[in-house]
Amino acid sequence: MPTSVHLPSKLLEAVDKKAKALRISRNQLVVQALQREVQDAEWSAGFFERLAQADTETSQAIDDMMREIRKARRSKPARRF
Repeated sequence: MPTSVHLPSKLLEAVDKKAKALRISRNQLVVQALQREVQDAEWSAGFFERLAQADTETSQAIDDMMREIRKARRSKPARRF
């Protein structure tokens, strides 16, 4: 499925260099990296249940952190061509 992702130019250069060294396409390298990330990003069993039962101070810190993350998010409108 075609997808557009915006990468900083230095990162894109590094991706291209790595893909060339591995003799694979940029797309293949990105897909492999994302597959590894998704595969390795599994939460341990019971993580969310333990998090929900955290003490008041920890719960408040998590809420504060999530509020700041949401505030800092920026979404750009799609470019029209």
